[in-house]
Order: sequence, then structure tokens, then C-alpha cells
Amino acid sequence: MTALRRAHSVALAALCASSVMRGLSAQGTLDVVRPVNPFEVALPPESESAGETRFSFVAYGDTRASSDGDTLQPGHSSVADHIIAAASEERAAGFPVRFILQSGDAVRDGRVAVQWNISYTPILERLMRQTRAPYFFAVGNHDVDFGNAGQRRVGDPDRELGLRNTSAAMTALWPKEGSSRRLNGYPTFAFGYGHYFVLAIDSNIAFDETQFNWVSKQLEEVDRTRYPNLIAFFHHPVLSSSRHGGPTIEPQTDLLRRRFMPLFRRHHVRLTITGHDHFFDHFVEHYDDASGSHRMDHIVSGGGGAPVYAYRGEPDLTEYAKTAAPLAVRVEHPVRPGRTEEENPHHFIVVEVDRSQMWVRVVGVGPKGILPYETQRVELSDLVGVGTRFR
Repeated sequence: MTALRRAHSVALAALCASSVMRGLSAQGTLDVVRPVNPFEVALPPESESAGETRFSFVAYGDTRASSDGDTLQPGHSSVADHIIAAASEERAAGFPVRFILQSGDAVRDGRVAVQWNISYTPILERLMRQTRAPYFFAVGNHDVDFGNAGQRRVGDPDRELGLRNTSAAMTALWPKEGSSRRLNGYPTFAFGYGHYFVLAIDSNIAFDETQFNWVSKQLEEVDRTRYPNLIAFFHHPVLSSSRHGGPTIEPQTDLLRRRFMPLFRRHHVRLTITGHDHFFDHFVEHYDDASGSHRMDHIVSGGGGAPVYAYRGEPDLTEYAKTAAPLAVRVEHPVRPGRTEEENPHHFIVVEVDRSQMWVRVVGVGPKGILPYETQRVELSDLVGVGTRFR
């Protein structure tokens, strides 16, 4: 190769890399993330759902694929097919699906616009069009912090590019900037339906004071007579038993445990829903305070289409309990994931509610399905004392 050709190749490679980083395609054509079309599907104003007591919602996470930017996400497409079928079943059973939660990692690299437009957004639009359920998304590390292990601060150029693309996709799905349920400039928001109040948190920046103060204010000011049931969903789990959990304590997990979990206990949050580890996992936390005994369920549902993970080991619950001091926290692990990837298929969860009662069923995708509990559908309160077991 001549020096001229070598110099041209180096310059072309640098140009392509720069183009991708700016949200351009490798061919040099401008790629702008287009907003997801919600097809006029939206939650009613909070005041209009006060009488709704019996419904369901779907939750899942981690839909990214290695082919993002080239084709529709194959695993996510299959999960969406099953969600659509489950929505019909829930409607017939008297628990219509009122919203869908996704706990992050929509695409492999959120900085690259074509990954949203080609691989992810068409699936969301089909899902919303056929279920007529609004869709709420909490950002993951692949969306806004790709390849950095949680060190990017607010304002970091790489974070801002991923956040800009994510926000562009979700602009019609998230509460509007300037509304009381949205933290301006952040992918952090809340909404209420029936007697349930839901918070979406950017766990990539669990260290951020602005976000923490906004979440604190939402919890302090929410009407607990109207909303006795609080749910938080975000990407990084506080407890898990695979590559992002077990004996490993990632920076985001440590910050969530030390900052947000005391806040959640103070306000008696009932349920956290996360992803990041690509399987189903479930821990149950019990604690006592001046108002009595309480429980908080921690569900990991990261089976939305990304490569699946397997069980690696238990987290150190003694260390976890230390972060709750002076409260005494007791943790059960009623269901562990499978020891092999084959035992942990892609999946999603359906949470059925009737006033303050909650039931969970896990819907697997594939010929073997998934049965983490002893029955297809369990009430959360019934899990106490089930004991740890493998599927």
C-alpha cells in the first residue's frame, strides 16, 4: 500500500468513526433519531384514573442485539409478539394492560441513531398499536453510558449524545419537560395510575444530587391516600445473582443501596423493577420501622431479547444489610435463576393489581417457557417463606 493510499485509509477510518460518534451513519448521511409514534396511546390525566382499581401492567428490559442498526431486533420482536398475546389474555381475564415498563438498554449503543430507527422503534410502535398500552422507558448503560462502567457525569459529551438520541426517541412517550412529573434535562420522571405511583430513575447517575433531590421531593409530596402503592423502575439492580451481581458490587449498585434504598424504605416503596442482568431474579426484603413491618420486592427482568446470562452466585446480604442501618433488614431469595443460559429464556413479567393486591406471572419466550415459581401466577405476599430453589 502506498503512503498516499495508507494516509487516505487512515483519514477515511477516522471520518467514519467520527461520523458514528456524532450520530451519523458510516456512509456519511445524517441519521437523526425519529420519535416513536404513540398512535395517540397515552395514559389519561391522573385525576381521571382515580377509580381504576383492577388492571395489569407489563415490565421487561434489555432488548439490545448485536445486529442493531442492520435489522429488527429478533429476540425483542419475539418478546413483543408474546406481550401482544398476553395483553389479549389479560383483557379477557379482567386485568387490562394499562402500561408497559422497559428498564433500559434499548439498543447496543445509544449514540448511534440508526440502531434506534431500524432495530428498536418499529417494534415499539407495533407493540403500542396492538396493545393500546402506553410505553415508559428508563435509560440503561447501553443507551447513555456505553462502554464506560458508570463514570460519565451529566454534561459529558458521550453521555449527552446517547441521552439526546434516547430523548428524541421517547419525546412523545415521556412526560413533557416543564411538567410536575418530569425532571427537566433528565430522563427521570413519574406517573400515576389508579392507586399506583411509578418512578423512573436514571441509575447510571445514581450519584447525581439534582436527580436524587427531585426523586425525594416526588416521594415526599405524593398523595399517599390516592397512591398507597409506590413502584420504582430503573436499570441497575440493587440485588442480583449474575455477572452484574452476586459477589460483584458495581458502582451504580453501591450508590443505589446507600442513597436510594434508605429513601425507598422511608417512603415504603413496594416494588423495584430492574434489568442489566439478562434473566429473571427475585429478592424479597423485610424491615421494621416506627410504623410497623414492611416488605419490598426486588424483581430483575432483563430478558427482553439481549444475550441471556446464567446464575453466578449469591450477593453478600450482610454487606447489603449494613447499608440499611439503623434499620434491621432481612432478605429472602425465593427464586434463583437457572445455572445455565438455556434455563433462562427471554421473558417479560405481567403484574396484575386489584387495589393493593399484586400478582406476578412470568411469561417465557421459546419452546420450554419459564416457571420460576411453583405456580404460573403468584401473589407477592404469598412468596414469604417459599425458600430458595432453582427452577
